[in-house]
Amino acid sequence: MTTSDPTVTGETTYDVVIVGGGPVGLLLAYQLKKFGISVCVLEQHKKETQDAYGRAIALFPRTLEQLDQLGAVEPMLQLGFACRNSVTYKNGERIIPGRVWTFMENIKDTTFDFTLVLRQMYTEEILREKLKSVGVSYYQGMECVGFDCDPNKAPDGFPMTSTYQNAVTGETFYLKRKSTSLSHDSKYLIGADGGRSFVRRHAGIPFEGDISEDRWIRIDGIVETDMPITRAYGAIESETHGNVLWAPLDHGAIRIGYAYSAEIAAKYPNGVTQEVAVQEAIEAMKPFKVSFREVHWWTLYTIGQRIAKTFATANNHVFLCGDAAHTHSSGAAQGLNTGIHDAVNLGWKLALHIRGLTKPEVLETYTAERLTTVQRLIDYDKDIATLMSSKWPAWYTGDPNADPHLVLGQIFDEAAAFNTGLGISYPANVLNDLGSVSYTNNSSQCVLAPGSRPPDVDLKMPATNQLVRLQKITPNNAQFWVIIFAGNNSPSIQETLGALQRYLRDTAPELISHKSIRWLTITTAVGCSPYEALGMDPLGDAYFDAAKPLAHGRLGVDMEEGAAVILRPDGLVGATASAYGEGHTQYPWLAIL
Repeated sequence: MTTSDPTVTGETTYDVVIVGGGPVGLLLAYQLKKFGISVCVLEQHKKETQDAYGRAIALFPRTLEQLDQLGAVEPMLQLGFACRNSVTYKNGERIIPGRVWTFMENIKDTTFDFTLVLRQMYTEEILREKLKSVGVSYYQGMECVGFDCDPNKAPDGFPMTSTYQNAVTGETFYLKRKSTSLSHDSKYLIGADGGRSFVRRHAGIPFEGDISEDRWIRIDGIVETDMPITRAYGAIESETHGNVLWAPLDHGAIRIGYAYSAEIAAKYPNGVTQEVAVQEAIEAMKPFKVSFREVHWWTLYTIGQRIAKTFATANNHVFLCGDAAHTHSSGAAQGLNTGIHDAVNLGWKLALHIRGLTKPEVLETYTAERLTTVQRLIDYDKDIATLMSSKWPAWYTGDPNADPHLVLGQIFDEAAAFNTGLGISYPANVLNDLGSVSYTNNSSQCVLAPGSRPPDVDLKMPATNQLVRLQKITPNNAQFWVIIFAGNNSPSIQETLGALQRYLRDTAPELISHKSIRWLTITTAVGCSPYEALGMDPLGDAYFDAAKPLAHGRLGVDMEEGAAVILRPDGLVGATASAYGEGHTQYPWLAIL
């Protein structure tokens, strides 16, 4: 539903109201609706008249995995450019091995072994279609002008009240709760309304950080060039324009990005125009020749890093996501990826909390988990933004005449797992039982670390023997997954599963019947059916570990003893335990459910 003039419907309240209809707000709304939560999105701008192109372009592997688990990635794969290669040039010569973007060439342990380059306009169009497919209420041209939280309303009530105006006419519109109401009530309000977030400011959340003197230009279009390699992520090391970005875009377009230094700005006392942006892009690419056939979008912006002091307030009834919670340069192309990680982290936690399936401690981990990761990004971004502008970070005490591009390349190389998102992990908390790792049979090869993403492994579908990825079997449906690796011969599979089933029946029956828990059995035994392979019914669905390499070995699970692995709804490991049953209660279910 898309309109600039909301009409009153039978649904007068929502569980969640999201302010901001960019990709982060859209994805969060799509998740919540899929998870059974009523949600409304209000966007200030008329998207038909907003910048058609530009803004965020790169979706890294972990982001693509998360979109895939939510059923949103396939239309993006149809439109985007899958980039697996990088190139670095200096003085017209190719540097081998390259620097900065070479991590794109060494992505492993994921189906998405590439960076998907897709301009934000297309990402938003796809996500708006996803909203339409699940029936989310979406209004554009509506500006949030106020909200408050009534602490006297019961936890199951609707304590949030928010008011909106038509962004063009200034007229106040509302969804009626009572005949005299000029506002809209909800349980939760989420600010996904960008770096100048009204929600953040009105909530009084400090936005801490710095704005530098450095400015960058980004320009997109269709170009012609004599640069030898054009459809690879490129870094052109320029003496005048810093570390110049060459990014191949969807539909054959290109983005060029460069530092707009004080020396360059002095050449244009009347300010920056599109003609200036084009001319300096041509200069930045020298000695290669570049000409623009079309210019789709350009921008000049100031570099800075800022982060909200908290991502939640009003007793966890107001949340921030994306640029509303943190801003930084586009140097590592992490802005949209980080915002999507915010949305995924918050979505399932908020849904389970609203449905009464988890305790408040789970929802409280949103700020703690995302703040630690974003703060790391902020610190990292300060260094790369400075180096990309051909300057030295404050901590640098080496040779001032050294090549900053070399240090920049080293930083990118060291942060490869962070950049792809595959190596992001969260500290111990109620969800991440770091003390449980001993249950994975003390295997030195175990890679199942609580708070971290497990490698995606292939399994075989019973009967058809089709290969199926573990992440496809365990989508993000706002449910925890308990995966039983049934073991092999010592003890027998029947003894292992029998012991576990008796344990669950007699000691923890709530773990079988709980709405937010699903079970899965993985066995190295292969048969015509799971029952014949196991000699008994499995726990949940069953898959055969018969692909090469074996999932047991890839994950470091003992072939004989097996293990239990608990996955959070977002696919991260929560805990590991013995396959027999003892140890399952070590994962703090009672604090969660």
